[in-house]
This record gives sequence, C-alpha cells and structure tokens, in this order.
Amino acid sequence: MTAEVRVRIAPSPTGDPHVGTAYIALFNYVFAKKHGGKFILRIEDTDQTRSRPEWETMIQQALRWTGVSWDEGPDVGGPYGPYRQSERTEIYRKHCNELMEKGAAYPCFCTSERLEQLRRDQLRRKVSPGYDGRCRGLTAEEVAAKHAEKLPYTVRLKIPKEGATTFVDRLRGEVTIENHQVDDQVLLKSDGFPTYHLANVVDDHLMKITHVMRAEEWITSTPKHVLLYKAFGWDAPEWIHMPLLRNQDKSKISKRKNPVSINFYKQAGFLPEALLNYLAMMGWTMPDAREKFTVAEMIESFTLDRMSLGGPVFDVKKLTWLNGLYIREMTPAELVRRIRETVLTDEKLLAVMPLVHERIEKLEDFVDHSVFFFNGDVPYDGEMAAAMVPKGQSAKSTLTALEAVLELIDAVPEIHPEPMEASLRATADKIGWKAKDLFMPVRVAVTGRKATPPLFTTMEVLGKERCRRRLRNAIAQLKVQAEAEPQVVAPAPAPAS
Repeated sequence: MTAEVRVRIAPSPTGDPHVGTAYIALFNYVFAKKHGGKFILRIEDTDQTRSRPEWETMIQQALRWTGVSWDEGPDVGGPYGPYRQSERTEIYRKHCNELMEKGAAYPCFCTSERLEQLRRDQLRRKVSPGYDGRCRGLTAEEVAAKHAEKLPYTVRLKIPKEGATTFVDRLRGEVTIENHQVDDQVLLKSDGFPTYHLANVVDDHLMKITHVMRAEEWITSTPKHVLLYKAFGWDAPEWIHMPLLRNQDKSKISKRKNPVSINFYKQAGFLPEALLNYLAMMGWTMPDAREKFTVAEMIESFTLDRMSLGGPVFDVKKLTWLNGLYIREMTPAELVRRIRETVLTDEKLLAVMPLVHERIEKLEDFVDHSVFFFNGDVPYDGEMAAAMVPKGQSAKSTLTALEAVLELIDAVPEIHPEPMEASLRATADKIGWKAKDLFMPVRVAVTGRKATPPLFTTMEVLGKERCRRRLRNAIAQLKVQAEAEPQVVAPAPAPAS
C-alpha cells in the first residue's frame, strides 16, 4: 500500500449506539493501525426527521467506552472537515449540479403520491419495485418549464440500462450485478439534503478514504457507488464488506431477539475489552486460534485472509463466558474499582438515595429498599406474575400493552418522568385502559415489586437500558402466561328453525 490508509465509520444518529457499529468500527480501527493509517468518524445526520444530537453524543460516548478512538471526527476536527454531513449540504448540491451538467443525473419531478401509486401497481403486478424513468427523458425545455413553475424535485442518478457493473471485494473477489437490477437512485432529496449514496461517495472522495470497510448489506448498493465514482471521474476506494452479525436463527441481529445497544452491555457490567474481544471473534481468528486476546494483539496479527465470511452468530452466553474470564483475572482491588466505575457510582447512589431516604431506619435497610435499582433481571413468579395482569385484562392484552410501552422507550434517548408519564397516559387512552391499570404492570415489570417510589422517577433512575431489558423479560413471561390461558371459543350459532 503506497498511499496512507484512511478508513472511516459513518453511523447515523437516529437511535441507540448499536453493537454492530462497534463491530465495524473495531475492524476499521484495527485495519488503520495495522497499516499506520488514520481512522475517521463521520456522522451521517442528513435524515432530518430522525437524526438527533442526543443520539450523536451517545454514539460517541459508547464508542469511546469500548476503547475505539478516532484520529479525525466532529469532536476532534481534522483537515477534511466538517465531519457532520448536515454541515456539508452545499458541497453535495455543488457536486449534484456537476453530475446533471454532465448528463449523468437528472431532475425528477414525480410526486410522492405518484411514486407510491407506482409502487403499489408494481407489487400488484408482482414485478420488482423501482422507478420507471418517467422524468429521465424530459427535454431541456420541459425541465426549464417545470423549474419555472417552481415544482419540487429530486435528483436521480442515470443508471445504464444495459450491461452490468463489476467491482472487486477484498473478501469475496469479483462481484457483478446486472444494471437492470439497479434503480435510478435518488441522490438529492427535495429538501436539498443528500441521500446516503451521494453523501458517502462525495465524502469518501474528499476525505481521501482508501478502503471502505462496511457491513455486507451494502453490497447491492455498491454498483451505484461505483457508477457515481465513474460519473465524477474519480478513482474508487477498495471495497471490504464485513459479514453481518446474526441472531441464532441466522437473521440479522436485531433488538427484537438480542440486546443490540452498546449501552446495554455497559450498564449490565460487561467489560469493554471483553466486548471488543468478542466482536473481533465474530469476523476474524487469531493465527493460533485462541479466543481471548487484546486489541493490541489483534493489530499485531491482523490480515484480511483470516476473515471469516460465515454469518457470525452473536451469542450473549458466549460473550458472558468470555467476560467472566476477564473478571476472574482481575485482582480484587481492580474489580472493586471497575464496580465503583460502573455499578455503584456516586452519581447512581445519589440518584437512588432521595427515592428511598424516607423508607430506611437503619443503614442496612438501604439494600432492601434499593436492590432493584442495581441488580439485573427481576423475577416474575407467583404474586408478581399475577400482579402484572390488571383486573379485567388477560395476559395477552397486557403483553400487547407492554409492547407498546417498550416501543415508546425504544424511541427516546433517555427516560424523563414528565414526558414518559404523558406518553403512557396517551397509550392507556389509545388502548382503552385506565392509566393506573397500565402503570401497575409497568411498575412490576421494571422493578419486580408492586410498591416502589414514584414510578416515572424510578424509571428515570433505573435508566432506559434496564427498563427496556426488564420489559422484554416481562413480555416473555406474559407470553408463557397467555399460552396457558383458557381459549375463549365463541358459541356456535343456534340451528335455524
């Protein structure tokens, strides 16, 4: 490799910091350090409806907790900034205009209603959904007339209708995709913001990215990027598509089947070095096949030919086993320090104390009244299992209600009492429940108790990850109860006389 190796990770701040982001970040970091190069963090925040600064902060904090650091990024700067895509919109518009001048892209004036109708028609006719090219053949005069009417438009890439696009993946060799399978992709949205495809190609070129190491789900999009590089007259980077992390059933890892937030693993007491070690094992093996190794040891031995393309199954039990190895190697003093840093911090104790202060008469009472703030899972058996189902409701209806609550919690960066209470009251109204009948199963689910300090302040102190984890467990318990419930069978109609 002659040029300086430059790689990047480009997460979108639209949700929790995902363990898959840490996985891809780790391999980019290791690849850069192995070759004396640079690792860049770039924030893809062009989705203005979903991107939030709180999510960006959480992503940066979570990645730094794992121990992965970057040489350039929105927080540390660098020679090729800005590193936040929302601050680069003029750059994208300029490059999009250049493509239209070359005839490699065109304005599309189709409305969202027309495109939705097109999609429905294609699904009805059982053909692959895609843009039909209506605006592709507009003359210059027709385009000028529509601009004069100030009609909103997007900009689309003009994909060749014939032939195929081939690129080389460092892990998979030559990959060829027929051009007729590739849609005329939108590059610039009607709000002036770029899509993923334009922004990534422009940014990777201007930031001098030499190797694009990302998840294999982007393989089918790579022809669009290859064609964009050709349209601009630029040299493309090398492509390295990593195997996806998967659930036990081989589906893509998702929050429905596995905890996917980095913050979950941090709060649950997994060590960052154990998490990185496990993520490294998901896509790569050491020359001596040992399973426990440091990032420094990985860098020293790293080669792409030891990458595995088999779908790695993310197994929390295996991660827990590995985490236990690290813990047992620690001295008692080091273990106490780690617990004080993560589980029993002064910040957490000071948050819990006002909620139990009036309930304790001896110092040891603190443990009994506050243990559910610190432990992991809580049991739902006997009295608690019964208390989770409000009077007049079934286990099935209760689990549906808790699933709605879980979705609310999934959608916010942090739990705050007032908005969470308002959201749960609105949910109760929507499903036709009294608010108190929804609050009790939530209370039991997140604490394992019927009587606690104020629910929503308790949830705030418990934190999003612990509440989410326990709600999932409660829903699983309710599914078991629902299966055991007697099935209500509608009476047969009376025979006609």
